[in-house]
Amino acid sequence: MDWFYIQGILILSGINLLAVLGLSLLTGFTGLFSFGHAGFMAIGGYITAMMTVNFGIPFIPALLIGGLSASLISLIIGKLTLNLKGDYFCIATLGFGEAIRLILDNIQYFGGARGWAGIPMKTNLMNVAIINIIGIIILVNIIKSRHGRNMKAIREEEMASQIVGINVFKYKLTSLAISAAYAGVAGGMLAHYLGFLQPRMFQLIKSTELTIIVIFGGLGSISGSIIGALTLTALPEMLRTFSQWRLVVYGAAVIFIMISRPQGLMGGYEITISNIKKLFSRLSRRKSETGAD
Repeated sequence: MDWFYIQGILILSGINLLAVLGLSLLTGFTGLFSFGHAGFMAIGGYITAMMTVNFGIPFIPALLIGGLSASLISLIIGKLTLNLKGDYFCIATLGFGEAIRLILDNIQYFGGARGWAGIPMKTNLMNVAIINIIGIIILVNIIKSRHGRNMKAIREEEMASQIVGINVFKYKLTSLAISAAYAGVAGGMLAHYLGFLQPRMFQLIKSTELTIIVIFGGLGSISGSIIGALTLTALPEMLRTFSQWRLVVYGAAVIFIMISRPQGLMGGYEITISNIKKLFSRLSRRKSETGAD
């Protein structure tokens, strides 16, 4: 296993991580399940590629435009769907994701169903790492802010949040827009890593994969999203020795962890310096108590 192969896995993990961070804000911290984030990735990927290939815009500004485009589309979708309750919003986002894929299938400007080749390969491990660090810092600050606390209140009890004066619709829409922006930037990085885009890359299975990673890592945990993205992106590659059975083993491993730890790996907890200190103090206290006995 050479460095080029490992680097490729790390880049794909970083791309997935950025989309998962956005979905974590929407699902883990605001309580809205979405199966349409592959659609936002597709919008970001195609718009970013259009900016770099057809208009000659540098990679980073093009990424920002791709993320902004996905965010603007999410505002339109959100205004139409966020008043839906429970499973209906989830179904609406599923329909949106599939609609985006089918629309791109028929736009010949982007290559249609054949796909779009010749996209410059600008994504590398360095810019993926930097963008992810920036994305994590932004998300942490959002969660720690008053707006983040309002989003968590909506997740816990929407009716009570509305009674105390929180604008529930506004915060849901904000969460969706930020989440879509993350997915759009991730789509742009994916396009410029593979050098090729095709609508079938953004099928429902991609949205499902992102949702599984969020749940696997732990709802309401940024640390869990990071661990989940790195683990579940690398795991299929580590299981290649099982040949055609690798995805079966992958699925069985995910199911086993979900059953044994339904709250996810982190269960809403974060890996912070203070939490690590508390853990070590508890372990040392237990050790001393055991020694005293």
